[in-house]
Amino acid sequence: MSVALWGSTPGAASTREGIDRRGFVQIITMAAAAIGLGESATASMIEAVAKGAKPSVIWLHFQECTGCTESLLRTSHPGLAELILDLVSLDYHETLLAAAGHQAEKCLKDAMAQNAGKYILVVEGAIPEKDGGIYCMIGGRTAIDILNDVAAKAAAVIAIGSCASWGGIPSAAPNPTGATGAPMILKGKTVVTLPGCPANPYIFLGTALQFVALGKLPELDELGRPKFAYGRTIHEHCPRRAHFDAGRFAHQFGDDGHRQGYCLYKLGCKGPATHANCSTLHFGEMTDAWPIGLGHPCFGCTEQKLAFKVPLHETVDIERPTPPDTYPAVDAPQGRIGAVAAGVAGLAAGAALGAGYRFAKSHDAPKPPAAGDSGGGQS
Repeated sequence: MSVALWGSTPGAASTREGIDRRGFVQIITMAAAAIGLGESATASMIEAVAKGAKPSVIWLHFQECTGCTESLLRTSHPGLAELILDLVSLDYHETLLAAAGHQAEKCLKDAMAQNAGKYILVVEGAIPEKDGGIYCMIGGRTAIDILNDVAAKAAAVIAIGSCASWGGIPSAAPNPTGATGAPMILKGKTVVTLPGCPANPYIFLGTALQFVALGKLPELDELGRPKFAYGRTIHEHCPRRAHFDAGRFAHQFGDDGHRQGYCLYKLGCKGPATHANCSTLHFGEMTDAWPIGLGHPCFGCTEQKLAFKVPLHETVDIERPTPPDTYPAVDAPQGRIGAVAAGVAGLAAGAALGAGYRFAKSHDAPKPPAAGDSGGGQS
């Protein structure tokens, strides 16, 4: 599925087979920026991909709704054609394959054989373990068997979406199939997890291109999530944070606060305990195309401890409180103030007021006459 990137020379114009130089550089730069890479790393990625170092990608589907793939289909910078033809070599993907049945199985085997030890395995969907994994079978094999087989020869494994990362919706109680995530099956193997329902495709693209261009994965947290995308909670960089700090909340859908864009915390927003970058990397290249941007509380879809477990409108504790989260309310009981404390505070306030008064007076004083100015008097 590989074609020319943008012609035989760096300055070649766009062709029917690929994208032009400017568009190519723009796409790589966006991918690098999404993962927090600097100029030198971006240049390395551009050079590597331009030389044809496109990662072979094998994409497996298990228990899922195909939402992560659907999100990928809706990227426009790059578009799907540029993504799978110019930036990566998508050699097996059940949803996008024209082949079916035995032909599709042959595509998988050929891709594994031709790129053994080099391809990136992407897993979408949970893997059922109960009753030997019989609740998800493809080509006569269980998801467990397929995953172990393909992962054994992969250079890197990426679990995209919450289902593949830790079980997602299929693992919700009572979890009748024993659904779990790829890391729980591939114990002892590094699995990059990109939770989300769906995961943002730019996080995947940035992770894959960094691996093929720089030969390393991004820095991961203890759950295998790239820190560039999951290092902070949504609450820390939410566009409604100012309303939270000021105590302005929506109390029910459609009330005045909700219509004015106030904080959704009291409606059950899970942003204070959800690690994700949805608020800074919106979906489909559309401003505010994410839950809070559309007026709905964050559901906590990236967090196993929250998603599909904690009721939608139940509030959560703030995971990493920062001022003014930690300030007492202005009407909170403060207790009595001692005489010494009052005296010290009075001295400090007096000094500050005195300094401010002197500063103001110095700026109110009349300016000295300019050179040659007699000051208005007559000689």
